[in-house]
Amino acid sequence: MSTYDLVVVGAGPAGMAAAVTATDAGCRVAMLDAGLRQGGQYWRHRTEADARSYQDGSLFAGLRVQLEGVDHYSDAAVWFVESQPDDNGPLFFLHTRSTVVLGRRLVIATGAYDRVVPFPGWDLPGVVTAGGAQALLKGQGVVFARRVVVAGTGPFLLPVATGLADAGATVAGVYEANDPLQYGRHVRAVLGAASKLTEASRYGWRMLRRRVPYHRRRAVVAAHGSEQLTGVTVAAISQGTVVPGSELRIDCDGLAVGFGFTPQLEMAVALGCATHLGHDGNLVVKVSPDQATSVVGVYAAGEVTGVGGAKLALVEGHLAGDAVARSLGRAAPLPTGRRNRLMRNRHRLRRFAAALHAVHPMPPYWPDLCDDDTLVCRCEEVSVGTVRQAMREMSAADARGTKLLTRAGMGWCQGRICGYATACLTAREASRPPGLPDLAGHASRPLMQPITLADLAGNQRDGLD
Repeated sequence: MSTYDLVVVGAGPAGMAAAVTATDAGCRVAMLDAGLRQGGQYWRHRTEADARSYQDGSLFAGLRVQLEGVDHYSDAAVWFVESQPDDNGPLFFLHTRSTVVLGRRLVIATGAYDRVVPFPGWDLPGVVTAGGAQALLKGQGVVFARRVVVAGTGPFLLPVATGLADAGATVAGVYEANDPLQYGRHVRAVLGAASKLTEASRYGWRMLRRRVPYHRRRAVVAAHGSEQLTGVTVAAISQGTVVPGSELRIDCDGLAVGFGFTPQLEMAVALGCATHLGHDGNLVVKVSPDQATSVVGVYAAGEVTGVGGAKLALVEGHLAGDAVARSLGRAAPLPTGRRNRLMRNRHRLRRFAAALHAVHPMPPYWPDLCDDDTLVCRCEEVSVGTVRQAMREMSAADARGTKLLTRAGMGWCQGRICGYATACLTAREASRPPGLPDLAGHASRPLMQPITLADLAGNQRDGLD
């Protein structure tokens, strides 16, 4: 079994950039990804025409050309990772369903997934995450409903709404829980990322052309229906609370809802990488200026170090690939001048990301919407009331305690959907803001992806045990 100089996990912007840069320095690189095509969630596509149609499709195409020397393992979700000491430093073993890939260095670029919180009716058919709606549209060309409401917070709501409208859906409205006018308080950060203004204006024009209403300081507070979504109730938000008497019913058969993203940290946590709380209240990987984690030989880039968008992910990926090559004694692939420019760009883009999270925080009102019967963990059918009871009557003191007592986070998704919400509910019952221990209680997953016993048995027959 051959050993790569570098294994990159994730084929999105950060992973592709890291692989290209390390390859330019002469490193032998493998790139593993759960998807069938390179591009990750950001450049998800069905055909080459789809890929070229993106605003920065030429950049994607250029990266793909440079990746011709990289061994790309598609449909290769990593379910387990381990490291062993070697004469030349650490050696990493990455287990997929069909093989084990070995590398002397590792770049974690696993991205993020939708962050959602419960509210009455959120488990009805017809309610999907904003990222789910986007994935169906970009990956399969499927419009998930005819009349759609898009709600939550953050700029990602805009491409979701415009994409659905362009594909033929009627978008009844975009409901932003926060107030984007607050960007006026972060002028320096916004001007430092002027391309974001251009991008926002482009989405604004498309929404105007498609007659998609946009509402700020408005949120969906309930979804209605028996066997299928038939409508939602929206209400005004003021100072983080729902304004009484402002409720309005809107008929729809689809709701795309999202409150930003949660970094996918299973691999980093399994390896023991240090984490901290990011600007958006998420658990993120702590990295040094060259994108190195606290574990020797492991680097991280993209959303796992803090959600900040594709441009920031690209910059971090290039810097990580450069640092890997230098750590292996190869000639630095990035000239000093370009490396310094990338570091300045990273600072500028991280500053904008901090402003974005300040303007679009997780709204504090959401636990007040949930009665005791509202489900928080749909896999295990654990209600909000059950989590509250575990804290009040069963001596649970933290998120791990509520997980063990209620099974919240022990289902099929292993806490990816309910982990953040359960941690917040636990902290709220303990009269404290959600902190590192609360979120860490749902981040540890030694088996990072579902795997069947048949796949495990097949690995052993093939001598991969």
